[in-house]
Amino acid sequence: MATFGDFPPSNHNPSSEATDASSWERKVLRDLAFAAIKEQRSSRRWGYVFKGFILLYLIAVFVMAMSNQDIQTYTQNHTALVDINGVIAADAEANADSIVTGLRDAFDNQHAKGLILRLNTPGGSPVQSGIINDEIKRLQASRPEFPVYAVIQDVCASGGYYIAVGAKEIYADKASIVGSIGVRMDSFGFTDTIAKLGVERRSITAGENKAFLDPFLPMKDKDIKHAHAMLNNIHQQFIDVVKAGRGNRLSDDPDLFSGLFWSGEQALPLGLIDGLANSSTVAREKIGAEKIVDYTPRPNYLDQFAGRFGASITQSLLHFSTAKMQ
Repeated sequence: MATFGDFPPSNHNPSSEATDASSWERKVLRDLAFAAIKEQRSSRRWGYVFKGFILLYLIAVFVMAMSNQDIQTYTQNHTALVDINGVIAADAEANADSIVTGLRDAFDNQHAKGLILRLNTPGGSPVQSGIINDEIKRLQASRPEFPVYAVIQDVCASGGYYIAVGAKEIYADKASIVGSIGVRMDSFGFTDTIAKLGVERRSITAGENKAFLDPFLPMKDKDIKHAHAMLNNIHQQFIDVVKAGRGNRLSDDPDLFSGLFWSGEQALPLGLIDGLANSSTVAREKIGAEKIVDYTPRPNYLDQFAGRFGASITQSLLHFSTAKMQ
């Protein structure tokens, strides 16, 4: 009978130990082989990913180069086109710097026989619109034989029309929305809201009028008077530009500068437009060059793609390095 401190009988077998050692070696070799295969597959997979990125990058470069070449090396007579789409603002696609670049490119190409401003915009910044209008007039003075026509699509209101009147003539569809010659300033008032919520308004200013039209304070008569004076001044600037551009073609309708807008069919007898036509018709019948070449500066998708490509490569490398470390 076994007692505490006794050991069981020995079953030592040398041939069994040799078999176990051989099995362990085979297991190690098998694991190493699988690890090598897995590493090769992972490297091959990442190679495909990188090659795919490079291929996309080269395609993007080729497409951008071809689109730029179409404008820069176009040597046949054509009609130049610059699109003005969306809200006109410094931080929007329809900004003065971008539009002016397209205008200058069109005027610089001697094979361009005329320019169409194709507008589809509800308006926007009077400053950006004014810059574009001024540049149209400056460029036309430098090349008087180069006509500029405005063609309205769905809508050309407010700042959009401010730009359009810089053209020699304006055309629209019968259902286009035209006009809105006015200026507005929008805000909200929260005085009753903060009173109901029990919120205490704290505003520390230096300058009597620094809290001008503060939405959390009751409106003051002098603030309203000052705002109206400023808006009236900008409105008069708008009116002067329209009158300078349209001249005696404008009717004497008292609502013309009231901020109202009309359909293209209604705008024609008011003198806001010169006819009902689209871009193709104007290019063919007015400019005499049916081929239209787009000079609109577009967002630099190549730079955006390159940035995203670089970020993707960096992220992939980090992921790959982490995977190898694990």
